[in-house]
Amino acid sequence: MRILKKLLTLAVSAVVLGAMASCSKNNVNESSGISLSAATEQSLITTPKETTLPSDTEPESKWGKAVVVYFSSTGNTKEVALKIASEIGCGTYEIVPSKQYTNDDLNYSNKRSRAYREQNDKNSRPEIEGTVIDLSSYDTVFIGYPIWFAKAPRILCTFVERQSFEGKTVIPFCTSGSSGIGTSATELTELAENKGKWLSGTRFSPSVRDVDIEQWLAALAEK
Repeated sequence: MRILKKLLTLAVSAVVLGAMASCSKNNVNESSGISLSAATEQSLITTPKETTLPSDTEPESKWGKAVVVYFSSTGNTKEVALKIASEIGCGTYEIVPSKQYTNDDLNYSNKRSRAYREQNDKNSRPEIEGTVIDLSSYDTVFIGYPIWFAKAPRILCTFVERQSFEGKTVIPFCTSGSSGIGTSATELTELAENKGKWLSGTRFSPSVRDVDIEQWLAALAEK
């Protein structure tokens, strides 16, 4: 009987020692009960990626703090405005009329249409929806609009008369299928009481290419 007990004790000890040896070679995932080798477990560790921080020595924009202001009735001017903003890396502000223009409003062949009546009334000042942007903190202001009857839409008059352009560089641009910018930029300058530095305006077609805008901005930056 004593011999049998000793044999059983030796057998149990052997099992325990074997289990301990096995544990020393493998790590056990407690949540799943799956045994992983040290090499396999190490391969599952994700190394954090390095984060690139912006340089404190990056040069300031040649435009200073800039914004692109635009009015767009059909989307053509908006598309050009967004391209300009994307190229120079600045924000935009859309002049939105309190009363939106319908297709009938923009029927230029109808003398009773809203656009026709507004453009032929030099005192017309369509209301702007919402809070109008404060330009006091900006250095450069791009102003875009479509050409209506060889002029800027009267809502641009509403906007310009509410602003002070003192000490700012103002760059007008327009979109048109055929008409040039004409005297529209000059008229806006006069409404601004000739305050600020107003550059010569330019006209873009609805199908203007990105490279054309890039070249225009590059030429402006050299002035």
